[in-house]
Amino acid sequence: MIRLVVVDDHPIVRQGLTAALEDEADFEVVGAVGSADEALAVVAGLRPDVVMLDLELPGLGGIDAIPRLLEASAETRVLVFTAYDTDERVLGAIRAGARGYLLKGASAAAIAQAIRDVASGNSAMEPRIAAKLVTAVRTPRAADRLTDREREVLGLIARGLAGKQIARALTISERTVKFHTASLLHKLGADNRAQAVALATQRGLIDLPRES
Repeated sequence: MIRLVVVDDHPIVRQGLTAALEDEADFEVVGAVGSADEALAVVAGLRPDVVMLDLELPGLGGIDAIPRLLEASAETRVLVFTAYDTDERVLGAIRAGARGYLLKGASAAAIAQAIRDVASGNSAMEPRIAAKLVTAVRTPRAADRLTDREREVLGLIARGLAGKQIARALTISERTVKFHTASLLHKLGADNRAQAVALATQRGLIDLPRES
């Protein structure tokens, strides 16, 4: 029996998904909640096999929640189930530890198969999501691979803002700022923030702030 927790802030979606999953003989929905904070409490106590996680949640966002869910229950695997497929969300979720990524609108059969794949330790990606990941892997580590959010963070780093200030400016968590900073350092081949700014400036990614 595969034990599941559904995390979605829309009650209708949450209830509908729960009902569909419970039609499968080998699934048991042990929890259905509307926020990442609720999910953390449920997962820590119930230790489900798979968490079906939306990324757009009130409070703690889905991507930020993924590593915390995995810390709360090492045996639990995360399957993202969302309406959004931007590069930033897809790559962010996979880097954070998600084992699968499905888009809302997937068939009941596709959802069930994805859950079984993830529960067994495999990955589960829709074809266009898999294509995004393949492109990311094949693309050389270079400036044009930075996501829009990473460019925003880099621009604020160049202005001398600290992590907490960047989080406040972009209305994201400090953990997310750290995630984007680590990612852009890796992509630029930089060892630290100052080197990242220098390399990005050399490559024409950003312009250093002019002194007034």
